[in-house]
Amino acid sequence: MPTTSPHDPVFAAVDLGATSGRVITGRVGPETLVLNEVHRFANTPVELADGLRWDVLALHQGMLEGLRSAARLGPIASVGVDTWAVDYGLLDSDGSLLGLPFHYRDRRNSAAAQEVLGRFGAEELYGTNGLQHLPFNTVFQLAAHRSTAQWAAARTALLMPDLLVYWLTGSVGAEETNASTTGLLDARTGRWSDSLIDRLGLDRSLFPVLRRPGELAGTLLPHVASYTGLPSDTPVTVVASHDTASAVAAVPATEPGFAYVSCGTWSLAGLELDAPVLTEESRTANFTNERGVDGTVRYLRNIMGMWLLEECRRTWERDGIATDLAGLLADAARSRPFAAVIDPDDPVFLAPGDMPARIDAALVRTGQAAPTGPGAYVRCVLESLALAHRRTLREAAALAGRDLTRVHLVGGGSRNELLCQWTADATGLPVTAGPAEATALGNVLLQARARGLVGGLPDMRGLVARTQGLRHYTPQGDAAAWDRAAGRLAVRV
Repeated sequence: MPTTSPHDPVFAAVDLGATSGRVITGRVGPETLVLNEVHRFANTPVELADGLRWDVLALHQGMLEGLRSAARLGPIASVGVDTWAVDYGLLDSDGSLLGLPFHYRDRRNSAAAQEVLGRFGAEELYGTNGLQHLPFNTVFQLAAHRSTAQWAAARTALLMPDLLVYWLTGSVGAEETNASTTGLLDARTGRWSDSLIDRLGLDRSLFPVLRRPGELAGTLLPHVASYTGLPSDTPVTVVASHDTASAVAAVPATEPGFAYVSCGTWSLAGLELDAPVLTEESRTANFTNERGVDGTVRYLRNIMGMWLLEECRRTWERDGIATDLAGLLADAARSRPFAAVIDPDDPVFLAPGDMPARIDAALVRTGQAAPTGPGAYVRCVLESLALAHRRTLREAAALAGRDLTRVHLVGGGSRNELLCQWTADATGLPVTAGPAEATALGNVLLQARARGLVGGLPDMRGLVARTQGLRHYTPQGDAAAWDRAAGRLAVRV
């Protein structure tokens, strides 16, 4: 690992996920890329009478505390913010937030999704925005919001990272990688679709000017500078504010033909393309075309991800069952292979709640026996995720006309050796695992690029490959056993 020079600039990455937020500093030099987590805080949704909400004020305070901790460690060259996608806050004419933002897992979205699809048709909607059908896409959430008093008072809609940047700088904008998840961007042009917005009965003025990664959002407001101890002229740089877009920017790929799986609460599995794939076959396969860095397209599908395992652990913890992850994984490794497999994309797994019970019900529907013990459940989840990775990557390659040579598995799931090895076994492709902190690395690197410290995506990825600890897995075991397991599912994997 290259040594760190005290003269290398330091950047602060605010990285908010569905369960926690962090402020991470990153030192960047010609052969140096070192992260340091300075503050972590919980992201705990709040169940109110009118639905499930994000406690965005607590997230804002956690961000400020983290920036304060970062400032104590030395000069900060700039700040960048990334979060999950699709969720938003509404501002009134004074720029004040109209209530806590809704959580994408709130149950209000399904009926609104059906209403929008009934008006447009899935084919027309996909032909414009190119998005995978998910009931929580922003376009459906906005439709659900329109009958409220908040909506009547709304003058601006800001996605979560844009809202936090607004509170840091007072500057309003919409970063394009996250805006592409709303369902209101034209997938071909990367601009707001005025015709789609108009036909939905939305006010075009709700949606701010688009920004690209690398642009300057602004500098810190006086009260933010005073609280954090950062200079008031500290730049806030626009990064790829959709966390997956930042993670893909940091995929350490040094050869063509790569696929990626950004694995955390969700598994986002797909390819990086130069243009969207908007065919009917792509729509029926439920692939999404989201904007990436430098005009690239993230052609991917959302898979339920480690949410399945974490919800199992929450249920067991409530019931007094040991949930130590290392112990669960050891038990999973000893459990019988392919005793039970599920489809992680089954919508029954989307909402919070008793995940083992829902897994049992899904297995009954497909004529399989329920797992016996936590280790067997964990094996079921991880083998099923590996099968979902296989299905998604094979379909993406076929639809895009690509040949795959390697899978890069990044994010927190890259620490899970069983998942990495089983993804290699299921896909029949070598897997490079890491970096686990791909999102924060992408955030930091895009800030550094704005300062001229690194070049384009190949340079950024090369620096990640040279400086981060990566692990490599080659396919092992009986490939036919994975084929047989896939054949037991109701959907083709």
